[in-house]
Amino acid sequence: METVFLVCAITGGTLVVCLLVAGMIGFGGDHDTDHDTGHEITHDGPHEKGVGNWFFGMLSVRTLTSALLFFGLGGLTARYYGADDLAAFSAALASGAATLYFVATAMNALKQLKADGTARVERAVGCTGTVYLRVPAAKEGSGKVHLMLQNRTVECQALTAGTELATGKPIKVVAVINSDTVEVEAA
Repeated sequence: METVFLVCAITGGTLVVCLLVAGMIGFGGDHDTDHDTGHEITHDGPHEKGVGNWFFGMLSVRTLTSALLFFGLGGLTARYYGADDLAAFSAALASGAATLYFVATAMNALKQLKADGTARVERAVGCTGTVYLRVPAAKEGSGKVHLMLQNRTVECQALTAGTELATGKPIKVVAVINSDTVEVEAA
């Protein structure tokens, strides 16, 4: 039995290291594919969002190789401390299952760390910038301003209730009119 645990630990460890190295050089990326078959299938059975879908959603190369590694290590550790074959196998299964669960949970958590990169103009109130194209006085027309919004320079239409703002003048956003227009005043 120790030979089985040793082979699992060596195989799993080797594959985990290979996945780590492949990920560092760029071969381990997330490859989402979209398959549009044009068919609509509905399932009304009780298994639609059951244990099977949840379990198979956890399976990946990373989770399986990690589980294999810790299956072997758990069994070897149990045998080292004098456990019989059945207890060692139970410890190995528990180690492998726990590792599968924790690695799958960590991978799902990492997938949630995506950013869409959209600059949200509604967060512009209070931001400062400069006038790009003059802004006419008393909201008689619009000009353009450059704002520093979410660590990037954004160009927006601008209105002002005050006096005319000349090109290059520093401004401050006091209100957001719509998705691409802001109200500004001299800073």
